[in-house]
Amino acid sequence: MNDLKKKSNPWALLPIGVFLVLYLGLGITLEYGLKIEMGFYSIPIVVAFLVAILVACFQNPALKFDNKLEVMAKGVGDKNIFTMILIFLAAGIFVGVTGRDSAEAVAYFLLDVAPPKLAVAVLFVSAAFVSTAMGTSCGTITLLVPIAVAVSEASGFSLAFCVGSVMGGSMFGDNLSFISDTTIAACNTQGCAMKDKFRTNFRIALPAALLTIVLVLALSLTTDAGSVVEKDYNMVLLIPYLIVLAGGLAGINVFLVLLAGIVSGAVIVLAQGAVDPLTLMGNMGSGASGMFETILVTVLVSALCGLVREFGGFESLLNLIRKCAKGNKGGQLGVGLLVGAMDIATANNTVAIVMAGPIAKEISTEYGISPQKSASLLDTFSCIFQGILPYGAQMLLAISAVAVLGHAISAFDIIPFLFYPYMLAITSVISILFSKKNK
Repeated sequence: MNDLKKKSNPWALLPIGVFLVLYLGLGITLEYGLKIEMGFYSIPIVVAFLVAILVACFQNPALKFDNKLEVMAKGVGDKNIFTMILIFLAAGIFVGVTGRDSAEAVAYFLLDVAPPKLAVAVLFVSAAFVSTAMGTSCGTITLLVPIAVAVSEASGFSLAFCVGSVMGGSMFGDNLSFISDTTIAACNTQGCAMKDKFRTNFRIALPAALLTIVLVLALSLTTDAGSVVEKDYNMVLLIPYLIVLAGGLAGINVFLVLLAGIVSGAVIVLAQGAVDPLTLMGNMGSGASGMFETILVTVLVSALCGLVREFGGFESLLNLIRKCAKGNKGGQLGVGLLVGAMDIATANNTVAIVMAGPIAKEISTEYGISPQKSASLLDTFSCIFQGILPYGAQMLLAISAVAVLGHAISAFDIIPFLFYPYMLAITSVISILFSKKNK
């Protein structure tokens, strides 16, 4: 059952193809054909995966249905999958406890101490910090794009420039945060510690962020900037985020880190009277429930991948990569392009990582790629593609947030100002070219 090299069956990939056609095709039709706002995300991804699993169950009639259920159960019952689900829940509760005031405090504090000409660079740095602390690019965009609009109105900087900087910074944290669902998925599918993945990833992300800041400053200094927005902020609310960041960097168990963040956050918001105990419990529940679809998708993808692997689909993909990729560097590029293709098809970097993860594990073993490097490649390349997709959740949320405030902007206005994903692509390729084979 586990000897993949004895069988290779391209038809085993049919369920994945069915999912991609169903989800991507209907999403594009709704979003761009029928002009339905957020139409791409109106497609129930859970239903699309159930259809794909149904197709897989009709394949390989030689294997009884009960045996297929066993194969799916083994895929879902993997220790890494269960660990991932628990971390998803804990991360959701943490975000529910800390709320939005903490994130806004970072932005307003930095805008308060920086000169007006640095306002857009401040937006990028604020988004990078907030997304790293919160572990969500979409949440960061929702919180900070209204601030970016206010900065544009007050300072005279281009609206697309301000929004693009927030989006770029949000992808920085999405890629690096210890509680980001992409980090959790990448580390658990590749079997590496989060601190090891962070160190490997940071060497790629930091140069990209610094190059982005240089580009933003170069463009900002050619613009006559006016005043910037001001608002009261409470820096005490940052303590839970700092605890999570410090604990993650120190290599403390992620559950303990999140527990400390949840407890400290609850104590602070209750002590300051920001919420009452009943509201706090409701926020915790809302944070956890916000992860339910991600968890369900993780379970369904694991079941589907179990069948695809059993029927020879993984070996078929590996054979294709073997023909195209030569050596360790080729294998790394293969992992990056694999997750990038999945992300283009699903417009969801977490789903892309969960789908590509088992195949990437096989590639990394065969080509001598370390688990932390493989996890870094999955997370980084998925963020590169997700960060610039015109139909990605991040882009659609940014456009919607701008529209709510009475402004009109399109994805193609913003795309030229997405400096960070472009710089991250450059530093990622350079890191592959100068990498050494894992011993």
